[in-house]
Amino acid sequence: MIHETAIIDSTAILADDVRVGPWTLIGPNVEIGAGCVIHSHVVIKGPTVIGKNNEIYQFATVGEDTPDLKYQGEATRLEIGDGNIIREGVTIHRGTVQDKGLTFIGNNNLIMAYAHIGHDSIVHNNTVLVNNVALAGHVVVGDYAILSGYTLVHQFCNIGAHAFTGMGTAVGKDVPAYIMVNGAPASAFAINTEGLKRRGYSPDALKILRKAYKVLYRQARTLDDATKELRVMTKKTPEIQLLIDSLEQSTRGIVR
Repeated sequence: MIHETAIIDSTAILADDVRVGPWTLIGPNVEIGAGCVIHSHVVIKGPTVIGKNNEIYQFATVGEDTPDLKYQGEATRLEIGDGNIIREGVTIHRGTVQDKGLTFIGNNNLIMAYAHIGHDSIVHNNTVLVNNVALAGHVVVGDYAILSGYTLVHQFCNIGAHAFTGMGTAVGKDVPAYIMVNGAPASAFAINTEGLKRRGYSPDALKILRKAYKVLYRQARTLDDATKELRVMTKKTPEIQLLIDSLEQSTRGIVR
């Protein structure tokens, strides 16, 4: 199960069925749960906790120190949930004490080749980060969000649940839930209708969400005024509350 050329620190804790490929390095204070497959030439440093049934491909670097100049070697953490696929060349850095000291990745995410997840970022569940996506520090990515290839996300930006970014998008403000954005700088252009259909949203819910998009983006309203109208619409479609929550949690302003 563990190749003879792999180097595993004596303090690392691996479940009995973890598979480790050749020339992989697993450092101190690393914990890896059952069913994980770690391919060749992977570097995992701690403190890092990796849950169950994850697969990490060659040349990924997981749990490395952040290059943030404020970082002074503190024992910050990386936590990864269950069922994630981390492809070739991905880099994931631990947190900094200037935030919560934690970088967190949830469950069932697909993180494709050469993506970067910066310090103190939070990636929730069922997301897709396509090749060469780069998340700066303190970024939050909501459930089911899809970030297309070469998407760049500025520090402290939030990507809402079910949001979608087009190829090469540069995100400098928060992306509300359900919204599709594209361009550099990013601008909004639609509700993520196709993604929501795949996740079982009803035709009636999609109709009201498209109306909500028009209220937010097509009627020249202030954000406060649009939010008030969206609260009224939640009586017909409770799914709009997720959109409202993402607006109210925004600290950088939203992509318009």
